[in-house]
Amino acid sequence: MDEALDTPSLILANAALLLRERTFEDVSYLELAEAAGVSERTIYRRFPTRSHLLEALARWIEAEHFPVQDFRTAGEFREAVRARFRAYDAAPAFAFVAARGGALSPTGEDSAAPMSEAIVAMIDATAPNLNRRDARRVAASLRYFASPMFWARMRTGFDMSADDTYQVFDLAVRRVLPAASEADRAA
Repeated sequence: MDEALDTPSLILANAALLLRERTFEDVSYLELAEAAGVSERTIYRRFPTRSHLLEALARWIEAEHFPVQDFRTAGEFREAVRARFRAYDAAPAFAFVAARGGALSPTGEDSAAPMSEAIVAMIDATAPNLNRRDARRVAASLRYFASPMFWARMRTGFDMSADDTYQVFDLAVRRVLPAASEADRAA
């Protein structure tokens, strides 16, 4: 960590380092404070509950380790997700934390995740006449199938690799996007 980090980023970066040694449940606020070089009180001020910490850590991990590739078309979207699934396979501990954090009810007022924003923009471009309710439904479906949570469920429940999971994802996308286009034409 050569660059100067703000306090929350410093805490999250050190939490990620501790995750290389043990699970999230096994990392205490005291250990995290010592690793980050801040007081335990500072940790509690920034992240009052473990849910706050997990949610922030999941977002930080996704941004730092699994950045969203730019996409505008369905084909580019599928390739971006294939690359993310392979990155999840390469760093499963981080991917599982991202999945778990993504499953929490939001604790803050953070804006939508970059992947969600990109999916909405893609739908708006490919189906501009689709009503807002249906566009949100399509975006939610696509976001789930592109998420670390979906990858984690396929990996743990079915022992699927990134490429196997991508095939399931691709099948879902090929069914959801044409339905959106048909609804757009009907609107």
